Amino acid sequence: MLDAWFPQPDTFEEVSDGRFAPARPRPHEHRPEVLHTIAIARRNLLAVFDIHDYTLRSSALRLLGRQLVVINTPEDIKTIFASRHQTYERKSPQMRRALEMLLGDGLFISDGSTWASRRPLVADIVHKNRVPTFAVAMEDVAAEFAERWVARGPDRPFDALSDMAELTAEIIARAVFGNRLGKEAAREVIEGFGDYQAQVDSFNMGYFIGFNEGLPTWRGRRLRRGVKRVHTVIEKVVTDHIAGHGDHHSMLDLLVQRQARSPDLGLDVTALRNEAATIFMAGYETTAATLTWAWYLLAKAPWVEERLHAELDAVVGDRTPSHADVPNLPWCRCIIEETLRLYPPVPFLARQAAKDDTLHEIAIEKGALVLIVPWLLHRTESLWPDAHAFKPERFLDERPQPYSYIPFSAGPRICAGLNFGLTEAILCLAVLANRVRVRLVPGTEVLPTCRLTLRPQNGMPVTAEARRK
Repeated sequence: MLDAWFPQPDTFEEVSDGRFAPARPRPHEHRPEVLHTIAIARRNLLAVFDIHDYTLRSSALRLLGRQLVVINTPEDIKTIFASRHQTYERKSPQMRRALEMLLGDGLFISDGSTWASRRPLVADIVHKNRVPTFAVAMEDVAAEFAERWVARGPDRPFDALSDMAELTAEIIARAVFGNRLGKEAAREVIEGFGDYQAQVDSFNMGYFIGFNEGLPTWRGRRLRRGVKRVHTVIEKVVTDHIAGHGDHHSMLDLLVQRQARSPDLGLDVTALRNEAATIFMAGYETTAATLTWAWYLLAKAPWVEERLHAELDAVVGDRTPSHADVPNLPWCRCIIEETLRLYPPVPFLARQAAKDDTLHEIAIEKGALVLIVPWLLHRTESLWPDAHAFKPERFLDERPQPYSYIPFSAGPRICAGLNFGLTEAILCLAVLANRVRVRLVPGTEVLPTCRLTLRPQNGMPVTAEARRK
């Protein structure tokens, strides 16, 4: 049975200190045939691993005609992402082909001169020094959602993933575009991306049978419709900014100004749309997933929630938390960091080897698929004691071993928006948790699934009850 090989819905089991933790992975009874493995991976990439893969090692195997190298030691990850990053600069053909229709030559999937010229631009506009300006939108939008949740009442279930996507989409819209995207336009982008992610095949068969660049993604009607919904909204905003009708403090306006000063950058409407779409998608999708998983973990771990509420009561009381409070909310930060460890929003970081290489005793072939899997790395017991337990306190006093914790990737291609995304997640959690308690709808089963990003397969039905009047 195919489903029998899938990860089971997360349950919580008691660990040694009397707490409860997400259940550990179980061993598979047998490894399926190659074509069976491919069918499973197309539905959920996480399903190809069993308990024996959560170990500190790097290994190579062959799938059809392609070498796969799975890297799961901090030392080897440093080699791939930093020491020899030029050899492993390119994202995998699967990722490039899966996203090219939506993001074009955007920073996330570009490489070479395009990446080199745009990376400094994007890194500058999302620099940590600009975060306080963008944090105003985070505070305002999160406060609006807190009011919505309180008004909804504790008896009306809703999907936390959908609400968090709407919240983060509105925040990133105000930051990128500088004005209110509006509920209807935000919904177009969210649903368009959802349609795209559901339809796109992130397992490019052409790559595994010998095409080093993979084969173009099949562009079905629903896939094209999802792209059109996203592009229509973003292109209109880009055109408005070029015409001088945009907000002068927005990320997009900063890009437009750079292009005006340096025409050789080649940032035409399409390039601006691609970069705006890349920032928008990365900014809303990953943080929405992180917040959704945080609510899930808090609902299952009341001792952590109690400590969070105590911290919020002591630091901010009845008022709305602000960006200035973030340094004084260490428990809130630790909850987000531990959530990112257990449920990294991008659980697969894949690269394509540009030339033959040797890593210890592994002979890596040119064109090989090199996989760094935060989902495995962050749950490896020799790096993380009680690796499958939800323990935010592990981040309080010590920082993780270098290259053992990579929710935002690492090396030169580390996420440019790291500070923006981390601050957004901490601040939104603080604002909402200060007003409400979130509870899972009884009987809810949660199955982590990954196609492009890590999501609960069937959403996250919850209710919210007010903490304060």
